[in-house]
Amino acid sequence: MHILGIIPARFGSTRFPGKPLADIGGTSMVMRVVNQVRKCRMIREVVVATDDERILRHVEENGAQAVLTSPDHPSGTDRCLEALELTGADADGVINIQGDEPFVDPAQLDLLAAMLLKNDTEVATLATPIRDYTTLTDPNKVKVVFGNAGRAIYFSRFPIPFRKGLPQDQWLHTGPYYKHLGLYAYRSDILHRICLLAPSPLEQAESLEQLRWLEAGYRISVAVTPLETPAVDTPEDLEKVRKLL
Repeated sequence: MHILGIIPARFGSTRFPGKPLADIGGTSMVMRVVNQVRKCRMIREVVVATDDERILRHVEENGAQAVLTSPDHPSGTDRCLEALELTGADADGVINIQGDEPFVDPAQLDLLAAMLLKNDTEVATLATPIRDYTTLTDPNKVKVVFGNAGRAIYFSRFPIPFRKGLPQDQWLHTGPYYKHLGLYAYRSDILHRICLLAPSPLEQAESLEQLRWLEAGYRISVAVTPLETPAVDTPEDLEKVRKLL
C-alpha cells in the first residue's frame, strides 16, 4: 500500500506566527517533524503542505518535499487533499501529521498506517488514556468514546461519558476516559468525499470537524496508544520542548 504522509504547516498561526520555522536545537520545528516521519516503516513519501513561500523554500532547501497550498483552507484535512492532488501521488492512503509536534513518534504513525490496511477502515485516529483531572475537564483537550470494535461513537470537549450521581472529581476512578490525539489516516477516496461535506450541526456546536464525518455516516476507527508527545501552540510551549530536548 502506498501511504503518503502530509504535514500541514501554516505560517500565520494566531497564537504563534511563524511557528513551523521556530528553532529547536538547531533544527526547525517543521524539519524535525519531517525527520520523524522519515523513520516510519510504512510511510513511503512525506510532503509539507504550506501556505507560505518562506516555509516552502526552507523545506526544499533542507532536502524535503513541499507544496504551496491555498491560504483559505478551513482545516488541515482540506489542505491535505489539495497537497495530495498537487503531488500527483498515486497514494492509497494519507496520514495527516501535525506540524507542531516535533517529537511525533514514528511508531504511532506506523500504527495509523497499519489501520489503513484493514478493509473496513475509512478514517483512523488515535486516543490515549486520560490520567489527570485537569485534562479531563479542559475543553481544549478533546475526549472520545468508542465501541468494542474500536469505532468512534462521539468526540467532545466535555468529559464523556457523563457519570450520573457522581461528583465530577470522582469520574476518573470509575472507568477509562480517552483523550483524542489529532492524527488522522484517511483512505484516499474517503478524503476526497469528506472534503465535499458541508459543516454539520454537531461540528458547529463543538467546533470539531470529525463530527461532520460521523454525522455523514463515515466510520472512524480508533486505536489506543500510551504515547503522547508534546505539541507547540505558544512560545511558552516552545521553551518547554527546548528544555526537553
